[in-house]
Amino acid sequence: MADPSRLLRSATRLYGEDMDRLWGEFVAVPEDNLRILEGGETLPGGFEVAYTPGHASHHVSYFHEGTAYVGDVGGVRIAPSGFVIPPTPPPDIDIEAWHGSIERIAAWRPERLAMTHFGATEDVAGQLAEVSRRLDEQAELARGGDREAFLERVARDVAAAGDPETAAAYTLAAPQDQLYAGLERYWRKRAERLSEAPGPTVS
Repeated sequence: MADPSRLLRSATRLYGEDMDRLWGEFVAVPEDNLRILEGGETLPGGFEVAYTPGHASHHVSYFHEGTAYVGDVGGVRIAPSGFVIPPTPPPDIDIEAWHGSIERIAAWRPERLAMTHFGATEDVAGQLAEVSRRLDEQAELARGGDREAFLERVARDVAAAGDPETAAAYTLAAPQDQLYAGLERYWRKRAERLSEAPGPTVS
């Protein structure tokens, strides 16, 4: 990005003192090298672009020759486990938008999904359905505001996903405290919007 300062501030809130160790130096991209995508474009080589927010407000996905490259919207799934976690770190989590993005990806009728975390799956319908189900389940669990109960439940689910090494990989890809933080912020911001909405007028 031409100006990564906002991203860096947001990421530093998540990763704290580990930021530099994990990600190293960030260098701005020259503006002339950037093309802003909004969804609906077709890129050279025939890559179709769709705007797919939910995990992040700027998220786009790509479709090419039967494969949908869906990034974090497609969830975290570490083979050979079939366990799926929707990554929900702050600040942009939007449950309704995420469900809309899942529907948008399904409308491509892809033969396979390629996810950021990790690899690809040909179980397209199963993967998308599980992301959707887990997203609602985790969101509802976070809605009550009981952080410890959320962390305990997700940790238990992760532990049941496979051997200790696989469970550790899930935790690294989708840290449970970040999952909660993003969903807690979603519910808090949603409540603020509802409280600020104008009520019915009485004449």
